[in-house]
Amino acid sequence: MGMAAEAQYHVLAVDDSLLDRKLIERLLKTSSYHVTAVDSGSKALEFLGLLEDDDALAPSVSLNDHHQDVDVNLIITDYCMPGMTGYDLLRKIKESKSLKDIPVVIMSSENIPSRINRCLEEGAEEFFLKPVQLSDVNKLKPHLLKGRDKESEPSINKRKGMEECYSHDKTRTKYDGLEVV
Repeated sequence: MGMAAEAQYHVLAVDDSLLDRKLIERLLKTSSYHVTAVDSGSKALEFLGLLEDDDALAPSVSLNDHHQDVDVNLIITDYCMPGMTGYDLLRKIKESKSLKDIPVVIMSSENIPSRINRCLEEGAEEFFLKPVQLSDVNKLKPHLLKGRDKESEPSINKRKGMEECYSHDKTRTKYDGLEVV
């Protein structure tokens, strides 16, 4: 896929640090991704439409009105944020029926193996150490492709869809997001 195809990918970047948020936003835009940046886990959930019943956030930013028009292909979030950590955000996304297939990448300035393992075990696709580099952003493409394939699967019977992948072309399972990492 060329750069024009990559521009279709929408990444939600979540970081409470303005400097880090601007850095990740610039790196993602340099790689031709469409970026929405927010400064907290709760604003990310609001943008994604998971806080519709919470009126406390509605007056500050009317992101709720836009989430249905926006298709987020990947979420990249800081781990250490006040209120809701990146780990908490990851868990809420993975618990959501409508959002669980969106790939989530966690980033942190702290290299704590137990934290990294816990995030990966709970469903994070990657764990980047800050400052995030362009080489890290280049690692996002396979996860975006995997997420895109899941979106194109019919949602009526995913198990049947998996069986069809196995029976017609065993090599396709890797591209259907069925590969276990």
